[in-house]
Amino acid sequence: MGNLRTSLFCTAAVFIVVFVFGGSNSAPTALRVMTFNIRLDSPNDGANIWKNRRENLVSMIRFHNADLVGLQEAQKHQIDFMMQLLPEYGWFGVGRDDGKQQGEFSAILYRKERFDTLTTSTFWCSQTPEQPGKGWDAAYQRIVTFGKMMDKRTTTVFYLFNTHLDNEGKVARAESAKLIKKKMQSVCGTYPVILTGDFNSEPNSEPYKIITASNTSDALQLVDTRTISKNTPHGPKGTFTGFDITARPSAPIDFVFVKKGMSVLSHGTLSDSFNGFLPSDHYPVIAEINY
Repeated sequence: MGNLRTSLFCTAAVFIVVFVFGGSNSAPTALRVMTFNIRLDSPNDGANIWKNRRENLVSMIRFHNADLVGLQEAQKHQIDFMMQLLPEYGWFGVGRDDGKQQGEFSAILYRKERFDTLTTSTFWCSQTPEQPGKGWDAAYQRIVTFGKMMDKRTTTVFYLFNTHLDNEGKVARAESAKLIKKKMQSVCGTYPVILTGDFNSEPNSEPYKIITASNTSDALQLVDTRTISKNTPHGPKGTFTGFDITARPSAPIDFVFVKKGMSVLSHGTLSDSFNGFLPSDHYPVIAEINY
């Protein structure tokens, strides 16, 4: 009987060790960073109107355990609803129309228990970035919201930028990409940098090439997290569906970029659906990142 008890104890001990330490390559300090175009609240979306999908959208953020989320197309009342269901998150950002609460936000959500926001700011993708206005050939006003953040677990300081480039203006997208890189150069110093967004641009486009460019005059190089993920990227490549659950988009327009030298453990394009419906017309993208 004594030998049986010892055997059972050893078996249980082995099970506990495997359960706690096995099955994940994630470092405890890794950041799970998501970019998510949540689609504005439009009455023209039929069965896909905001009130029919908002709980599912929040569920995706919660279930996939995002630490940081860059939102696009978010209106203030949409953010307010999300915060009611996600009290563990804080957020910052301004509306693109007036720099206050009007128009779409490129807001950033963050886990309050893990991060402190040291500084936050927004600039416009235009020739006059410090004030509201459209730039170049853009159809709409476009903004970049960013924050200087501190990870309380490690006291590491980093920057997170989030944007939504214009859907029509080809010149505006390229010039906005240049402006974002220029702003990063001026404010980020040697800190780690993350950039999230809906870029309305595929990997073979000029804006993508500008963002990921490396040359002697631009010391800050950004890398697409999908291309350097240590684990095989999960999910489809394309990210825009227009709410069509049967769509097979061939290329992404939503990205998470990181400063060269940061490591990426995993990358996923999340095609979760609910009873035949999608929570947005874009798939969110999530990357697990180490500083």
